[in-house]
Amino acid sequence: MQYYQYILAVHIIFMVSWMAGLFYGVRLFIYHTEANDKPEIERNILQKEYAKITARLWNIITIPAMALTVVAGVTMLIINPYLLQMPWMHVKLSFVVLLLAYHFICQNLMKKLRNGIFKYTSNQLRLWNEVATILLVAIVFTVMLKSAIDWAFGLIGLMIFSAVIMIAVKIYKHYREHNSNSTH
Repeated sequence: MQYYQYILAVHIIFMVSWMAGLFYGVRLFIYHTEANDKPEIERNILQKEYAKITARLWNIITIPAMALTVVAGVTMLIINPYLLQMPWMHVKLSFVVLLLAYHFICQNLMKKLRNGIFKYTSNQLRLWNEVATILLVAIVFTVMLKSAIDWAFGLIGLMIFSAVIMIAVKIYKHYREHNSNSTH
């Protein structure tokens, strides 16, 4: 038990690094996609650079941080298996599974972009970027509040938070379109 707090600290540090990689990685997907609107020479340069930067971010920061977050989390559960008897831990682990799925979907998107396959618009990717935010909020609130919240209210709150984020993205899109139209 004496090492538990050290492992928890490692878990938190690498979780923050993992989330940073996810946030910035999807932001790079957006820029990579928006480079399609540039003239050919500029587009080719930007897309090569975004593919290189994204691969470095993913391979040097995001994947190792994800792996170390998971290893530290599993280690904490081995040291303190009593946590698995807690209902809030089951909820947290469910959100973590969703976050892992999100991670691997992003990894697949990165490979497609690198190969010149653009299936999503920059606005769709902006919405996709918010999924990580929603999962982060859900995980942190679950861990911090543990059994102190009624899960129905927690789920309703998460849905309201998600709706607010989606509305904010739509407002931002409208603002961007309005400003780009007024500058032309």
